[in-house]
Amino acid sequence: MKKIIIFGNSGAGKSTLAKQLSSQHNLAHLDLDTLAWQPSAPPTRKPIVESAESISHFIKENQTWVIEGCYADLIEIALPFSNEIIFLNLPLGLCIENARKRPWEPHKYESKAAQDKNLDMLIEWISQYSSRTDTFSEAAHTQLYQTYSGKKQLITSNQGAI
Repeated sequence: MKKIIIFGNSGAGKSTLAKQLSSQHNLAHLDLDTLAWQPSAPPTRKPIVESAESISHFIKENQTWVIEGCYADLIEIALPFSNEIIFLNLPLGLCIENARKRPWEPHKYESKAAQDKNLDMLIEWISQYSSRTDTFSEAAHTQLYQTYSGKKQLITSNQGAI
């Protein structure tokens, strides 16, 4: 039974790959963006305990799944239940290019215009991936990848093998 976690920088292709795997293997799909944030302006993170409850519920309700996101702290909650991880560690330029081409994500934004309004902020955030030290950083993701003892794959280009 497939229980896959996909992580990496914003714009790396996590959602695209998760949707592809979900369709190919009939996996339930959880985008961690949908449970990490409170509906507030400006957005603030939900307490980790609340997000953890949602992740646990998803895992209990689904025998096979793919979970994707950039939140190392939330991924750590699901990690013991997974049997495969995929780290999308694309060059920053590719992540930025992918972000510019990103289709509208209606589960995150009320319109394509609202999504595009945040594009400059998103590109700035993507560009800080290597220098950040938070749960969204390359360092946090590398640590997850290096310490995982199960099946794992590192993808460094848009043409990475799955």
